[in-house]
Amino acid sequence: MPELPEIAAIAQYVAEKAVGTQIRRVDVAALSVLKTFAPGPHDLVGATVTGTDRIGKYFVLWTEKNGDRVALVTHLSRAGWLRWSDKLSPTPLKPGGKSPIALRVHVGPEGEGFDLTEAGTQKRLAVWIVRDPSEIEMVATLGPDALAVSREDFGAILAGSRAQLKTLLRDQRTIAGIGNAYSDEILHTAKLSPFAIAKSLDEAQVDALYAAMHAELDDAVARSVGQHVATLKAEKRSGMKVHGRTGSPCPVCGDTVREVSYADRNFQYCATCQTGGKILADRRMSKLLK
Repeated sequence: MPELPEIAAIAQYVAEKAVGTQIRRVDVAALSVLKTFAPGPHDLVGATVTGTDRIGKYFVLWTEKNGDRVALVTHLSRAGWLRWSDKLSPTPLKPGGKSPIALRVHVGPEGEGFDLTEAGTQKRLAVWIVRDPSEIEMVATLGPDALAVSREDFGAILAGSRAQLKTLLRDQRTIAGIGNAYSDEILHTAKLSPFAIAKSLDEAQVDALYAAMHAELDDAVARSVGQHVATLKAEKRSGMKVHGRTGSPCPVCGDTVREVSYADRNFQYCATCQTGGKILADRRMSKLLK
């Protein structure tokens, strides 16, 4: 799933390619991807791209036509991606086909543009066309951005929550921008158990978690921004120390990176670095060891 660093990189890449150009055409191949209908895709045709934004894990493309400002807002969800092309096919997409392309935006005079794609059978990619992103309920209810929240506010969030740290970091209504992968990395860097209760942390642990959040995300943004969108997935994987590395040695202590699996996802951690050597039981098999 694209998280804060990848969305930041996508936003900058598309801005460099598209700002100042006009949208020539919008092809919708999967009607289910559209969550709003007025304004609609036709309202984007002829609009000038004026900028891009990142709001949490949402990508925003800003446009303007005849003084009317409209945003195309995208949540790529678990299996979605933005694919840029300097020469899109002029052939209209066929709605309801088997292609992974859900929506195509043609910009500029020479055939440039991007596809919003989604792999797999669980179709969760979502697109809204709105005048203000805050019209979208899931955007309006986002918590503070992970790279904007102050240490004081972060501490207050933790102190008021009985949630486990892994759950809290992934909850977009609490902290926006972090998903499964970077929460693993942040907790490993902070040397904290994924199942530690937020309000149980002492001040030193809160400091460590806040510093780790900034260190991991800042580093990932620095590595991602400026790259072609096609290389971002590989860059994300290459920077991971524990996430997706089950069975590999921890780069800090050499212990084996372990995994906890749920019904539809899993995460990784190092017992030596994070849980005092205690092994967290696989959730599919037994209760978690605290």
